[in-house]
Amino acid sequence: MTAFAPPVADFPALALPLHGRRVAFLDSAASAQKPQAVIDAMAQALAGPYANIHRGLYGWSEDLTARFEVARARVARFIGAANADEVVFTRGATEAINLVAQSWGRANLSEGDEVVLTIMEHHANIVPWQLLQAERGIVIKVVPMDDRGVLDLGAFKGCLTHRTKLVAVTHISNALGTVNPVAEIAAIAKDFYPDMRILVDGAQGVVHGVADVGTLGADWYVFSGHKLYGPTGIGVLWGRAEVLADMPPWQGGGDMIEVVDLDGTTFKPPPARFEAGTPAIAEAIGLATAMDYLDALGADAIAQHERDLLLYAAQRLGHVEGLTLHGTAPGKAGIVSFTLDGLHHADVATLLAQCGVAVRAGHHCCMPLMRRLGVPGTIRASLGLYSTREDIDQLVQGLYKAKEMLT
Repeated sequence: MTAFAPPVADFPALALPLHGRRVAFLDSAASAQKPQAVIDAMAQALAGPYANIHRGLYGWSEDLTARFEVARARVARFIGAANADEVVFTRGATEAINLVAQSWGRANLSEGDEVVLTIMEHHANIVPWQLLQAERGIVIKVVPMDDRGVLDLGAFKGCLTHRTKLVAVTHISNALGTVNPVAEIAAIAKDFYPDMRILVDGAQGVVHGVADVGTLGADWYVFSGHKLYGPTGIGVLWGRAEVLADMPPWQGGGDMIEVVDLDGTTFKPPPARFEAGTPAIAEAIGLATAMDYLDALGADAIAQHERDLLLYAAQRLGHVEGLTLHGTAPGKAGIVSFTLDGLHHADVATLLAQCGVAVRAGHHCCMPLMRRLGVPGTIRASLGLYSTREDIDQLVQGLYKAKEMLT
């Protein structure tokens, strides 16, 4: 099999310097770079013929409406959804989780009902449930993990009671790279109580090729476009058709109604029910183009490239004295978090930037997880399909430089 060649030239930003140095972009978990194909598709959609969609009775509007709905169908195929009507466009994974919390949650959760989260959740999958906790008096339970960053499934089983209504779990930890066994978690929960609902935060999972909603056993799966080599301002809430059909609207406005009267309103079926107002038209087209781009490269080839590069990174970083890796779960994704003894993560990241290395430093919107690790934050290097061994070498050289200057 031909070795995967990272298509760096497809990403125009990677030709630009960072602080006068060759850029080693290792912050894809925060937001990935965009290939030229996505940039071109969005520019063409905006340049025209452009018009608002769904309502215009003229060619420009009808043509762009068709492209928008083709994009929805493309998303459905990419994640293995049964049909396009199960795909709701949102502004991102955060809005998608809030939609579920404010629509399904407010309609179905009452005082004493339980929501089970994990210690490694992003704040976007914690705070919406805490808001409902304050409003409704629901109970939040948290599944712990071991020192490798592996969830304790025995403890998870112990969390489940007759009052548990929802399990909300990240597919891949954005801070550790742990790939959680969401199909097994869903099976355990549904075996305990068939009507229990499962929400999966797939913001990282969809990037690393493990998102097949037809096999996960989830009721909802959410992700953002900008981590998937697509634009910002677009995300997806996938939901099983029967679950979405039972959810009330969250936001009201144009295009989500059947009939409006001063005495009341009737609403369209999903997905329109959840897409009030003018949507992100060019962004949806850009997201679909990103999926076309990824499929052309091949999910298996990308995954193998990232596995090989993750192994190389672990080997190189393992020789840096005083460096501690956080998150060593087997089969993890291309996210490496670490600390350096006696050095603040922000100071190290600042010096790495001067060496042309872009990483993320801090709590990564996972403050409960950082407390579990016993650190205020970590340095996170996250891989993309365009990442190379040269990027890893530049990171390691930058770390030695940081150690030299800060100690």
